[in-house]
Amino acid sequence: MEFLLIIISAVLVNNVILSQFLGICPFLGVSKKVSTAVGMSLALVLVMGLATLVTYLIQYNVLINTWFGEKMDITFMQTIVFILVIAALVQMVEIILKKINPVLYQALGIFLPLITTNCAVLGASLTVVQKEFAFGGGEAHMFNLGESVVYAMSLAIGFGVAIVLFAGIREQMELSNVPKAFKGTPIALITAGLLALAFMGFQGIV
Repeated sequence: MEFLLIIISAVLVNNVILSQFLGICPFLGVSKKVSTAVGMSLALVLVMGLATLVTYLIQYNVLINTWFGEKMDITFMQTIVFILVIAALVQMVEIILKKINPVLYQALGIFLPLITTNCAVLGASLTVVQKEFAFGGGEAHMFNLGESVVYAMSLAIGFGVAIVLFAGIREQMELSNVPKAFKGTPIALITAGLLALAFMGFQGIV
């Protein structure tokens, strides 16, 4: 039940794009076609889950740990360490996929390198180690490793839901008679705002 609440919260209630406003650049830049939106979403689920797993372990085994018999806290290096880890992880995943599964590597294409600059990945990694959560009226607690990975992958799925919906709407708008002053980015921003308002209807579910 706990995992279900985490998934619903991450996908619908606290959507990483429409509620937390993370990952706006790819949301606007990679949403002109549904096919590219799906590709970005699949790559993000893979990378965000792995990145959260690795950064969580680094947080509680390196940045907060006992060194030379004394309890050390070097969490002030958290952001820069996480950025470096995510960048390195994306490169490693890209190299491994190219060797092991060339078909999947070709399918993901340019989307894996683009994830390096997607702030949603860093946002998820920082969220699970910095904030306390209480779902379903339960007592607040820090996510354990399993909950952290589930939460991160759920955020990625929420990202996918939002960007695929947005891409579908944008494809339909290409066939619509949009006023000249609103064509392109203006109508895209208006649509994104309306989509965010629609997702506000899920507030209070969890």
